[in-house]
Amino acid sequence: MSSRIIALPKILDDRGNLSFLENGHQIPFEIKRVHWIYDVPGGESRGAVAYKQTEEFIVAMSGSFDVWVDDGHTCEKYHLNRSYEGVYVPRGTWRKIDNFSTNSLAAIATSTLYDEQDAIRDYDEFVAWVEQLPNLQSAVDKSDFSEVGLPMQTPGGSEVQIPAFSVQDCEIINLDRHHSARKGDICVVENARTVPFDIKRLYYLYDVPADAVRGGHAHKRLYQLLIAASGSFTVRLDDGKEQRSVSLKRPYQALLIKPGIWREVDDFSSGSVCMVLASELYDESDYIRNYQAFIEYKQREL
Repeated sequence: MSSRIIALPKILDDRGNLSFLENGHQIPFEIKRVHWIYDVPGGESRGAVAYKQTEEFIVAMSGSFDVWVDDGHTCEKYHLNRSYEGVYVPRGTWRKIDNFSTNSLAAIATSTLYDEQDAIRDYDEFVAWVEQLPNLQSAVDKSDFSEVGLPMQTPGGSEVQIPAFSVQDCEIINLDRHHSARKGDICVVENARTVPFDIKRLYYLYDVPADAVRGGHAHKRLYQLLIAASGSFTVRLDDGKEQRSVSLKRPYQALLIKPGIWREVDDFSSGSVCMVLASELYDESDYIRNYQAFIEYKQREL
């Protein structure tokens, strides 16, 4: 069975810890869809399903739960309770998530957009399907994890002309939300469907002290969605002329931050998780980390 635990980078900081995953690096596929499960009553189960083509990576961003994976011959249980590791679930694998702790948060990155035709929701049907595909597992086992580790910095290249955005261009987006009083809620973000860019990087802050201030930078090209996947915090935006504060406290809302906007994040509630979906791989040359340099950069936009 090629499902496995993958340890993610954990960047320690007195202002809270950060972990991340990027297309083709920590995970062996490109992210097409991200969804997260929250407000699941303690002890409940979710997601008894197999996908014919979809690969998944599942992380417990807070709390804990068990992920059962079954290839039709062998069943294995993974207990996830650390924010800096997750389980890779290859295509053609039956999986179920259960034993949710109170206030748990499960985040799942997938390799495809949602397609109900790709799903098998009956276990007997799944076993029959696997028996018809004797070569499926050998194909799955070819997943390449050679790039697992720290992110690859992409070349900065020449400057790309980006429109001069203001803080008023940074908008709140209501996400696709599926509510179940008995099973908890799911929020979904999909490339080209519910987010105005392709997701290439997912990172998240956790174990953040209440008095911490994060951010303190701007990006030249990067678009981001900031989500209070758990708890709440305040995002303070600055375009060099105007400032604006946005409170995020609902897992089904995201703040779209466009290029050329300085941001700081503070007022973290206890147990909060700040999840960020980004349009580019990590590239240090895209950051502006000094505020005066940011002001000079904005003046060049005029």
